This record gives sequence, C-alpha cells and structure tokens, in this order.
Amino acid sequence: MDEVVKKQVESILFSASTPISVKEIHEKTGIESSAISGALRSLRKDYETRDTAMEIVRIGKKYIMQISQTFSDTSKMISPPAIDDDALKTLTLIAFHQPIKQSNLRRMAGEKIYDHVDFLSDLGLIYAKKYRSTELLRLSPRFFEYFGIEARKPEDIRNFLLEKIAQQVTDQETKNE
Repeated sequence: MDEVVKKQVESILFSASTPISVKEIHEKTGIESSAISGALRSLRKDYETRDTAMEIVRIGKKYIMQISQTFSDTSKMISPPAIDDDALKTLTLIAFHQPIKQSNLRRMAGEKIYDHVDFLSDLGLIYAKKYRSTELLRLSPRFFEYFGIEARKPEDIRNFLLEKIAQQVTDQETKNE
C-alpha cells in the first residue's frame, strides 16, 4: 500500500463536505482507481481499529469521513445541525410515510410543513412532484448521503428511524435522571 496515496485519499475524505466516489477522487487527483479503492479499504480498516471518534463510511458507491454515532451528540453541542428540529420532524414524517401527499402531511403536522417542504427541497433532501391538486413527496438520494443511511427499502428506512427515535428517548430519559 502506497502510504502517500493513502494519506492523499484520507485528506480528501477529511475535507469533503459530502460523500465522494472513487471516480470523483480519480478525476480530481489522477490517482488510479485501483489504488484509491485499496487506500479506502485500508483506511476503513484503520479507523475501525483505532480508538477515535471518526469513521469512514461507505454510502452506496461513495465514501465519507464523519463523526461516529457514539460522539455525534457531543459534536452537536459545538456545531448545531443545519436542520432545525421542526423541519427534521417533517423530514422524518416524509421518510416514514413516503411517498406521501403534501396534503396528507399537512393534516398530520399542520400548515408549517409548507415552509419545511420548501426548505428541505432546497437542501435537495426531498423531491416534490405535482400530483393532482397537491404534491407527492419522497426522499432524494441526497437524503441518504446527508444522513449516512444505507437502507433504501421503505421498511428498512422505517426501522432505522424507529431505532433513532428510541435512542433519542433513551438519551433524553438518561439526561433527565
């Protein structure tokens, strides 16, 4: 394993704000795709065995360096999430019920969802497609990249969200004790 290539790939992952593919790394650096793939395998293994708060995650055909779930709450104290809690709740409802009519979402969560849908659509996290007199909402591929979710089937997405909600409830109960 060429240590220089490995360090170059690591620096790219560190500085990338979104997941990046082997092809994109190759296009930016000229490093052979096979060398990049080898470096990624080696780096993922290194980060799995290190005692560190960082991890390298594969999302589909892309990779990202991120803070591990164990330490994500700690980092949020310094850097608040880009999506406020109300918009995140709307996004969760869309993810849980997709595809969902915007009119049904409004009945579930109220008028405020119109602003949330515009905001989430601007972030590229959801698609809104005209459907009769309303819009049909569903997750975009960017949603999965943004949250580091590999699940694609609706039931897997629901299970992922239920696990996250259960963990938040447990964390909140522990905090209140």
